[in-house]
Amino acid sequence: MSTLKTAAQFFALRTLVRGYALMGDPYAGVMASPAHRDPYAMYEKVRAKGDMVRSRMGAYVTPSREICDSVLRDNRFVTATFDEASMVPITLVKDGEKIVNPVQDSFLMKNPPDHTRLRKLVQPFFTPRALKDRTASIQKIVTDHLDRLGDRFDVVSEFASQVPIQVIADLLGVPDENKDLFARWGSSLAETLDGVWSHQQLKDLHATIIEYNDFIDVLIDERRRNPQDDIVSHLVQEHHDLSREDLVATTGLLLFAGFETTVNLISNGVLKAFENPHTIAPLSQSPEYAEGFVEEVLRLDPPVQYTIRWPKERLELAGVSLPKGMPVMLMLAAANRDPRVFDNPLVFDPTRSNAREHLAFSAGIHYCIGAGLSRIEGTLALHELFKRFPNLAADGPVTRRKSKLIRGALRLPVRAGETERSLAVN
Repeated sequence: MSTLKTAAQFFALRTLVRGYALMGDPYAGVMASPAHRDPYAMYEKVRAKGDMVRSRMGAYVTPSREICDSVLRDNRFVTATFDEASMVPITLVKDGEKIVNPVQDSFLMKNPPDHTRLRKLVQPFFTPRALKDRTASIQKIVTDHLDRLGDRFDVVSEFASQVPIQVIADLLGVPDENKDLFARWGSSLAETLDGVWSHQQLKDLHATIIEYNDFIDVLIDERRRNPQDDIVSHLVQEHHDLSREDLVATTGLLLFAGFETTVNLISNGVLKAFENPHTIAPLSQSPEYAEGFVEEVLRLDPPVQYTIRWPKERLELAGVSLPKGMPVMLMLAAANRDPRVFDNPLVFDPTRSNAREHLAFSAGIHYCIGAGLSRIEGTLALHELFKRFPNLAADGPVTRRKSKLIRGALRLPVRAGETERSLAVN
């Protein structure tokens, strides 16, 4: 496809979506909303219209936790891809060959039996027993990074991103000198998960994925020759029939999911602590309270805001007849605030008894394989951060990530010595 034709398609798509958004369309409203804008008031407007709200763009939107949970567990629905989400055909190639996309070609976007087969290969690394054995090393990573911080620092770049990068790098067997590439790749991919909306964005995605493919090919070859105690070595040594595409996509998904969810969980947690200063003392003093704090962050301000599912066949959903292929946007962040499930849903309460009923990690067969790991990292990081810096406060404006699907801070400057400082978001 020519550059001019692709650019024209993206321009037409943006114009269409913005037009529908101006008319109050719920689906277009989510897609066209500026990334830095708080989306929760918009979600509540959708909730006021009902559990299944029709979009003029040929989709339904639901803020209902019951419906979201039902769809996520229903194998008659399949996941969305870049092409379907952005409605512009996207093919990434190098030298005439398809490039493996670490998210779109992974088991996250597959259905049984392929999903089951590929997920099973890495499941042993994320069992409760395996995570318990890794907790001490995560604790050390958190402590080591806290030791490097001064009186003023950026929570995201100097701490919240560094901890999960190190953890996932150790899991995958990535040398220390290469791990900082993860943050750049993760951010680039995150900005396209809600669709590719410009030719420049497509070019950036193309460059990122080529760079990742080249990197992982070298790592795979090295682990074939010199196996270590890591996931990549396990896959290449124990599963010789695994295709290159599945191997590259599986490791890439673990890289991305292991980084993006946790870095945004930590940054959102810091922001919630600043907004609710009465929680800081118990957060810093009690590991058990910290666990509840993390669950409430995941409920009230989750890193993943929504997902999209397609019915494989005509079916009935909550009294609505859905034709085959009709997209359903599951507003996970809105479902986490469903007043029929959560009392006083807009209140941040780390002692909430049913906070774990949130859908921040999805549900059903696509329930996040790294949920347990992310919980451990988030709990240790937030507990130890405020234990080390009990007077931590904002030290400038917060800059949000560009993605509408992934919610978190891109920059969050803080200082250790003051107890009160205004928090601005631009």
